[in-house]
Amino acid sequence: MSRTAGEENKRKMHSYYDYSLLFLILFLVCFGLVMIYSTSSYNAQRIYGNATHFLEKQALFAGAGILIMLFVSKIDYRIYAKNLPIIRIKPITILYFLCILLQVYVLLFGDVINGAKRWVNLGPLGSFQPSELTKIAVILFTAYIVNMAPKKLDKFRGFLRVVLFISPLLGLIIIENFSTALIVGVIMVSICFVASKKKAYYIISGLLFGALGSIFVFFVSYRSERITVWLNVETEPKGYQILQGLYAIASGGVFGKGLGESMQKLGFIPESHNDMIFSVICEELGLFGAFALILLFILLIWRIFIIAINSTDLFGGLIATGVLAHIATQVLINIAVVTNTIPSTGIPLPFISYGGSSVLVILFEMGIVLSVSNQIKGER
Repeated sequence: MSRTAGEENKRKMHSYYDYSLLFLILFLVCFGLVMIYSTSSYNAQRIYGNATHFLEKQALFAGAGILIMLFVSKIDYRIYAKNLPIIRIKPITILYFLCILLQVYVLLFGDVINGAKRWVNLGPLGSFQPSELTKIAVILFTAYIVNMAPKKLDKFRGFLRVVLFISPLLGLIIIENFSTALIVGVIMVSICFVASKKKAYYIISGLLFGALGSIFVFFVSYRSERITVWLNVETEPKGYQILQGLYAIASGGVFGKGLGESMQKLGFIPESHNDMIFSVICEELGLFGAFALILLFILLIWRIFIIAINSTDLFGGLIATGVLAHIATQVLINIAVVTNTIPSTGIPLPFISYGGSSVLVILFEMGIVLSVSNQIKGER
């Protein structure tokens, strides 16, 4: 029996899932594990007698993060803004106040590592950085507030309303961690900027935030000292790590010395598997490897952008925008620090640098973005 013309033209709608984004995420995580082993094996063997010490710990968090990402990707992201049964409280609200409590706790009882009080000791699981979880809270809560009344952002007082809600989280972070507070601020402003039709007042906002940020930099001795080190990296003793990183980048050439062949990781760059890992990538894989990695990040950001503009609602689009701003800002700051383009600050390279809290949060965010993509309807 022949089908009618209407039946022939009818296409079945199906849920979309961004497998391209999923592949990029998994590739970056695996590449990060390879580079963590390459950069940390010498120090791990020397300190712990086990060359895979850091690799094992990171692999554990990365594996858990991937499972969490896949689970979260199948949850409708809109549930975060709906009241839970029985207790009648939104998950976003719970996360918001939980992050405030954790930030207060870390300021009072947190562990001091490298002179900064940013971590909560979790015993055998290592340390947890509450400010990383706060990034998720800011993305979700800002998107929720803006989604409730997007037209209010057309006026400056509408933007100030959002700032008022986010300021408790931002203020608690900036006390001990200015760089993370900067990223949180960029996330908040990016979501608001995308949602508002009028953009002119963001110039005023930028000047105000810049003035406020300058106060926290120039009137805090160790932060202002970083600018002096940045300007005189070859003569300042505290510029040693950045200088060694520049030596690593320069010695890598176009194609690098080969995977595992870095010399600077052999004690010259302290904890080269952390924030300075990009310099060892340049040394071992050369400019070719560095540009390839940057291209992967650009593709990742592009896929998130596509999801944001095709989201079925404003809430999902703003969440994807917040995640995009988070990843793009961290990548830019980390590479800029390693190449001495800006003063030194402790920002990890997403998916690549060693750090359980960082990789768990990034993968959780990726799960939410995949959830947004899963709600997009396409034609089969």
